[in-house]
Amino acid sequence: MATRNDTLNSVIGPGSIFEGKFYISGSLKIDGKFEGEIKTEESLIVGETGKVKTNIAAKAVMISGTMIGNIRAEHQVRLEENGKLLGDITSPQLHIAPGVVAKGSINITGGLKKDPRKVIEEAYGDLKIIEK
Repeated sequence: MATRNDTLNSVIGPGSIFEGKFYISGSLKIDGKFEGEIKTEESLIVGETGKVKTNIAAKAVMISGTMIGNIRAEHQVRLEENGKLLGDITSPQLHIAPGVVAKGSINITGGLKKDPRKVIEEAYGDLKIIEK
């Protein structure tokens, strides 16, 4: 998931537990357990053995393990096979592989800055969408 300009420079390995604040330059992969606050301008990868409880804002997020928290991604979110997510997603792109278990709401922005609801309502026309 790390791109050419994006370096994977930190890993919380299997069997490791980290609680607290983690501010990082570059990308982070979590194969252990993390609970707290993460700030990165690059990618967050939750590996197959990773267990994460946080809200995250990053360029890209890939979940192969378990995550509880909301995701806001600049480029994309990837929920990989057997990934589990309890939380909301806001991203221009969302990829969901077979075997994913997820609960939450999604806002797929398509890269637009405008509220997705307004874009859809405008595309539909003058009729108002009935809320449940």
